[in-house]
Amino acid sequence: MDKEYASYTTVDQKWVAQIPSHWEMKRLKGVFAMRKERNNPIQTDFILSLTAKQGVVPYAEKEGTGGNKPKDDLTQYNICRENDLLVNCMNVVSGAAGVSKYYGAISPVYYAFYPREDENIWYYHYIFRLITFQRSLIGLGKGILMHESDEGVLTSVRMRISMNYLGNVMLPIPPREEQDQIVKYLDWKVSEVNRLIAVKKKQVSAYKELRKAVIDQGILHGFRESEKKDSGVYWLGEIPATWEVLPLKRICRANASIADIVKTKDDSELVTFLPMENVTETGEIDCSIKKTIAEVRTGFSSFAKGDVVVAKITPCFENGKGACLDDLDTDIGFGTTEFINLRTSDKVLSEYLYMITMTRPFRKLGEEVMTGSAGQKRVSVNYIKNFTLGIPNVEEQKSILAEIERRLVQIDKAIEIERGNIKNLQELKARIISDAVTGKIDVRSVDIPEYEYIEDQSDEEDIETEEQED
Repeated sequence: MDKEYASYTTVDQKWVAQIPSHWEMKRLKGVFAMRKERNNPIQTDFILSLTAKQGVVPYAEKEGTGGNKPKDDLTQYNICRENDLLVNCMNVVSGAAGVSKYYGAISPVYYAFYPREDENIWYYHYIFRLITFQRSLIGLGKGILMHESDEGVLTSVRMRISMNYLGNVMLPIPPREEQDQIVKYLDWKVSEVNRLIAVKKKQVSAYKELRKAVIDQGILHGFRESEKKDSGVYWLGEIPATWEVLPLKRICRANASIADIVKTKDDSELVTFLPMENVTETGEIDCSIKKTIAEVRTGFSSFAKGDVVVAKITPCFENGKGACLDDLDTDIGFGTTEFINLRTSDKVLSEYLYMITMTRPFRKLGEEVMTGSAGQKRVSVNYIKNFTLGIPNVEEQKSILAEIERRLVQIDKAIEIERGNIKNLQELKARIISDAVTGKIDVRSVDIPEYEYIEDQSDEEDIETEEQED
């Protein structure tokens, strides 16, 4: 059973109610000084980036597409030194804080803190990475919280907290030797939990690959034992003998117009609007956004109920973004021009066509022929029109879809179980950190065994980081 301290003092902060009696509470500005070194004249061209997911990394190693490009004028940057605690004043409420292992140039929106006295910087790193602490800062910022995921992760945040406010935030201050022991204890315990999370995430990844394999098997070759024939398609091989080998342009129309339908509508009528983010990578769609016909008549791509939409821009195409609009709650809709819409003929069911676009060969071969600049490549309509594979009759399509659904339901249940386990482990990790950094448990006498240090391999969507002052 975890040991508590002998006595506590009430501090009544949003994220901590009490601390051990011999600890102190100090304002952040009393614990840290803010480094105010400009990169002018230029001292370094090694640009650092700070994200909630990765912490402090060289800009070249930054994952994702959030944030702006680095400035051309290196004199506009500040200097960060090794072991500085970096805090993004725009995104700190989402966990954009971390200790730098590098000397480099940083965006002006990053605060670089260093201890005024003898402090263990990693103890404070754990505080800044704690969700309850991050949430306690929300009232200090000016801006908008754009989105909070189902898992409680804030994304696309723009909430600037000035140093005047952040400097007055109260922090618990244990004696230095206790800080050291707390950090050792948390490095050990957090590594244990991270190891378990990594195992669960590998299992989720394995289930996702199995999910793709089921779709490929059903759509490309079917599930029945039957007479085969050579498809004549180099990557496809043999298919059931009764299937027709057809390009998609023989079974659907790409970017078909709905102009005739729109003409019958009143400009004030509401229709579904689909931005890219309202389509998930598993084909689910959010139809809650509505716009009037007048708002979307020009400048947006159109689609009708029953169409299939496919993202054409990388990485959305590569990640499998697309949807079957059978469940559209209006008869027509509009959306980003980065969608290609496919309208079925009587040779193919909408859901079956959608499953074709979800096969790995469709996505992989599409990636190989994308054109455009790096990061903004697009798959062409002609690629989709000419994608060729075996097509069964509609009755067999229904049978294949039913079997795919049966198998995917089982796989999706397994994925949800593992995701639940991951969420529980993440909550356990947060509780361990909170209990240690607030002194709810006394770890001074805990013997730390030898262990493998395992970093947090979070795969949550990363918050955007702003590389310029607003």
